[in-house]
Amino acid sequence: MRALNPLTLLLALSFYVPVVLAADAAISISKPVGGIIFGPTSKIEISYEATPGPKGDHVHLYVDDQKPVVLHQLKGSHTIDTLAPGKHGICARIVDKNHAEIGTQDCVMFRVE
Repeated sequence: MRALNPLTLLLALSFYVPVVLAADAAISISKPVGGIIFGPTSKIEISYEATPGPKGDHVHLYVDDQKPVVLHQLKGSHTIDTLAPGKHGICARIVDKNHAEIGTQDCVMFRVE
């Protein structure tokens, strides 16, 4: 069996490492759970946890794709006031220092009745 040329190995690893580093970013919303129904006077608590990876810096929280709430803590909660009846969505997205999304997000859908 032939040994790999060190240059070939270095080139292979240089293509592999950026993919691994990009995969290190993660975010999850643990509360509310998707599909839940809130009453019309309910305040909605959102709990999240993020691992920004090498490209991320902080979290933007979007309610129905409106102007984001900027969250600098990587783990925590945020409460939003009552929402109008209907379907709603919350998305938490990891962004860099310039507020550009890095492509890592988690979203949940729920209803207010």
